[in-house]
Amino acid sequence: MPELHPEVLIPAAEIAQRVQSLGAAITEDYPKNEPLLLIGVLRGSWIFLADLARAIKRPVEIDFLHTSSYGAGTKSSGEVKLVQDLSTCVEGMHVIVVEDIVDTGITLDYLLRVLHQRHPKSLAIASFLDKPSRRQRPVEIRYCGFSVPNRFVVGYGLDANGEFRNLPDLCAIDEGESGD
Repeated sequence: MPELHPEVLIPAAEIAQRVQSLGAAITEDYPKNEPLLLIGVLRGSWIFLADLARAIKRPVEIDFLHTSSYGAGTKSSGEVKLVQDLSTCVEGMHVIVVEDIVDTGITLDYLLRVLHQRHPKSLAIASFLDKPSRRQRPVEIRYCGFSVPNRFVVGYGLDANGEFRNLPDLCAIDEGESGD
Protein backbone atom coordinates (compact mmCIF):
# COMPACT_ATOMS: atom_id res chain seq x y z
CA MET A 1 0.00 0.00 0.00
CA PRO A 2 1.38 3.44 -0.85
CA GLU A 3 2.06 5.90 1.93
CA LEU A 4 -1.10 7.89 2.56
CA HIS A 5 -0.96 11.68 2.66
CA PRO A 6 -4.59 12.67 3.14
CA GLU A 7 -5.70 16.25 3.28
CA VAL A 8 -8.08 16.75 6.20
CA LEU A 9 -11.21 18.50 4.97
CA ILE A 10 -13.37 18.13 8.09
CA PRO A 11 -11.82 17.18 11.44
CA ALA A 12 -13.44 14.59 13.71
CA ALA A 13 -14.47 17.16 16.34
CA GLU A 14 -16.40 19.19 13.76
CA ILE A 15 -18.06 16.01 12.47
CA ALA A 16 -19.16 15.04 16.00
CA GLN A 17 -20.65 18.48 16.63
CA ARG A 18 -22.61 18.44 13.35
CA VAL A 19 -23.94 14.91 13.95
CA GLN A 20 -25.22 16.00 17.37
CA SER A 21 -27.12 18.90 15.78
CA LEU A 22 -28.62 16.61 13.12
CA GLY A 23 -29.73 14.20 15.86
CA ALA A 24 -31.35 17.07 17.76
CA ALA A 25 -33.23 18.18 14.62
CA ILE A 26 -34.50 14.66 13.97
CA THR A 27 -35.55 14.30 17.63
CA GLU A 28 -37.56 17.51 17.32
CA ASP A 29 -39.10 16.71 13.91
CA TYR A 30 -40.66 13.29 14.61
CA PRO A 31 -43.34 12.37 17.15
CA LYS A 32 -42.01 10.10 19.91
CA ASN A 33 -45.15 7.95 19.85
CA GLU A 34 -44.75 6.97 16.18
CA PRO A 35 -42.19 4.50 14.81
CA LEU A 36 -39.04 5.95 13.27
CA LEU A 37 -36.85 3.70 11.14
CA LEU A 38 -33.31 4.61 10.16
CA ILE A 39 -32.19 2.72 7.06
CA GLY A 40 -28.44 2.62 6.62
CA VAL A 41 -27.16 2.26 3.08
CA LEU A 42 -24.19 -0.08 3.31
CA ARG A 43 -21.35 0.06 3.44
CA GLY A 44 -20.31 3.67 3.79
CA SER A 45 -23.08 4.92 6.09
CA TRP A 46 -22.55 2.67 9.11
CA ILE A 47 -20.28 4.97 11.14
CA PHE A 48 -22.50 8.01 10.47
CA LEU A 49 -25.61 5.93 11.22
CA ALA A 50 -24.23 4.70 14.55
CA ASP A 51 -23.30 8.21 15.69
CA LEU A 52 -26.56 9.70 14.40
CA ALA A 53 -28.70 7.05 16.11
CA ARG A 54 -27.00 7.79 19.45
CA ALA A 55 -27.62 11.53 18.92
CA ILE A 56 -31.37 11.02 18.42
CA LYS A 57 -33.14 11.26 21.78
CA ARG A 58 -36.20 9.13 21.01
CA PRO A 59 -36.79 5.47 20.14
CA VAL A 60 -35.58 4.40 16.69
CA GLU A 61 -35.41 1.17 14.79
CA ILE A 62 -32.46 0.46 12.52
CA ASP A 63 -32.17 -1.67 9.41
CA PHE A 64 -29.73 -1.86 6.53
CA LEU A 65 -29.76 -2.39 2.84
CA HIS A 66 -26.82 -2.72 0.53
CA THR A 67 -26.55 -1.26 -2.91
CA SER A 68 -23.74 -1.28 -5.39
CA SER A 69 -22.95 1.14 -8.19
CA TYR A 70 -19.16 1.38 -7.98
CA GLY A 71 -17.75 -2.11 -8.46
CA ALA A 72 -14.02 -2.18 -7.76
CA GLY A 73 -13.19 1.33 -8.92
CA THR A 74 -13.68 4.90 -7.78
CA LYS A 75 -16.09 5.85 -10.59
CA SER A 76 -19.79 5.03 -10.45
CA SER A 77 -21.04 2.63 -13.10
CA GLY A 78 -24.40 4.46 -13.15
CA GLU A 79 -26.25 1.15 -12.67
CA VAL A 80 -27.63 0.51 -9.18
CA LYS A 81 -27.99 -3.01 -7.85
CA LEU A 82 -29.84 -3.90 -4.66
CA VAL A 83 -27.45 -6.41 -3.11
CA GLN A 84 -29.27 -6.81 0.24
CA ASP A 85 -32.84 -5.72 0.96
CA LEU A 86 -34.42 -4.68 4.25
CA SER A 87 -35.71 -7.15 6.82
CA THR A 88 -38.19 -4.55 8.17
CA CYS A 89 -41.57 -3.64 6.71
CA VAL A 90 -41.64 0.13 6.23
CA GLU A 91 -45.38 0.51 5.65
CA GLY A 92 -46.80 3.20 7.92
CA MET A 93 -43.42 4.12 9.40
CA HIS A 94 -41.47 7.35 9.37
CA VAL A 95 -38.36 6.38 7.42
CA ILE A 96 -35.03 8.17 7.17
CA VAL A 97 -32.58 6.81 4.61
CA VAL A 98 -29.08 7.36 5.99
CA GLU A 99 -26.34 7.77 3.39
CA ASP A 100 -22.64 8.50 3.58
CA ILE A 101 -22.59 10.76 0.52
CA VAL A 102 -25.03 11.98 -2.11
CA ASP A 103 -23.02 12.35 -5.28
CA THR A 104 -24.83 11.83 -8.59
CA GLY A 105 -28.14 11.07 -6.86
CA ILE A 106 -28.61 7.94 -8.97
CA THR A 107 -28.53 5.50 -6.03
CA LEU A 108 -30.92 7.52 -3.88
CA ASP A 109 -33.29 8.16 -6.78
CA TYR A 110 -33.51 4.39 -7.23
CA LEU A 111 -33.90 3.68 -3.48
CA LEU A 112 -36.56 6.33 -2.98
CA ARG A 113 -38.63 4.90 -5.83
CA VAL A 114 -38.35 1.41 -4.32
CA LEU A 115 -39.21 2.60 -0.80
CA HIS A 116 -42.16 4.78 -1.90
CA GLN A 117 -43.77 1.63 -3.33
CA ARG A 118 -43.69 0.16 0.18
CA HIS A 119 -45.92 2.96 1.59
CA PRO A 120 -43.98 4.53 4.46
CA LYS A 121 -45.77 7.26 6.42
CA SER A 122 -42.94 9.64 5.53
CA LEU A 123 -39.61 9.31 3.77
CA ALA A 124 -36.58 11.57 4.21
CA ILE A 125 -32.84 11.51 3.60
CA ALA A 126 -30.04 12.11 6.07
CA SER A 127 -26.63 12.26 4.43
CA PHE A 128 -23.27 12.83 6.03
CA LEU A 129 -22.05 14.52 2.84
CA ASP A 130 -23.50 16.21 -0.21
CA LYS A 131 -21.54 16.74 -3.42
CA PRO A 132 -24.02 18.87 -5.42
CA SER A 133 -21.60 19.64 -8.27
CA ARG A 134 -21.96 16.04 -9.50
CA ARG A 135 -25.74 15.71 -9.22
CA GLN A 136 -27.43 13.96 -12.15
CA ARG A 137 -30.77 13.26 -10.45
CA PRO A 138 -32.60 15.70 -8.17
CA VAL A 139 -32.55 14.52 -4.56
CA GLU A 140 -33.80 16.45 -1.52
CA ILE A 141 -31.57 15.93 1.50
CA ARG A 142 -33.54 16.87 4.61
CA TYR A 143 -30.64 16.36 7.05
CA CYS A 144 -27.25 17.16 5.55
CA GLY A 145 -24.00 17.09 7.46
CA PHE A 146 -21.67 18.88 5.07
CA SER A 147 -21.40 19.96 1.47
CA VAL A 148 -18.07 19.01 -0.11
CA PRO A 149 -16.25 19.97 -3.29
CA ASN A 150 -15.82 17.61 -6.23
CA ARG A 151 -12.90 15.67 -4.75
CA PHE A 152 -12.51 12.02 -3.80
CA VAL A 153 -13.14 11.80 -0.06
CA VAL A 154 -12.42 9.04 2.45
CA GLY A 155 -12.70 8.52 6.18
CA TYR A 156 -15.60 8.39 8.64
CA GLY A 157 -16.98 5.37 6.78
CA LEU A 158 -16.13 6.38 3.22
CA ASP A 159 -13.57 4.30 1.40
CA ALA A 160 -11.42 3.85 -1.66
CA ASN A 161 -11.52 0.20 -2.70
CA GLY A 162 -12.34 -0.86 0.87
CA GLU A 163 -9.57 1.16 2.52
CA PHE A 164 -9.55 4.27 4.75
CA ARG A 165 -13.06 3.86 6.26
CA ASN A 166 -11.50 3.97 9.73
CA LEU A 167 -10.01 7.46 9.44
CA PRO A 168 -11.72 9.66 12.07
CA ASP A 169 -11.57 12.79 9.91
CA LEU A 170 -13.01 13.34 6.47
CA CYS A 171 -10.05 13.50 4.10
CA ALA A 172 -9.43 14.08 0.43
CA ILE A 173 -7.01 11.84 -1.43
CA ASP A 174 -5.77 11.68 -4.95
CA GLU A 175 -7.48 8.75 -6.65
CA GLY A 176 -4.05 7.21 -7.26
CA GLU A 177 -3.56 6.85 -3.49
CA SER A 178 -6.23 4.17 -3.16
CA GLY A 179 -3.91 1.18 -2.96
CA ASP A 180 -4.72 -0.31 -6.39
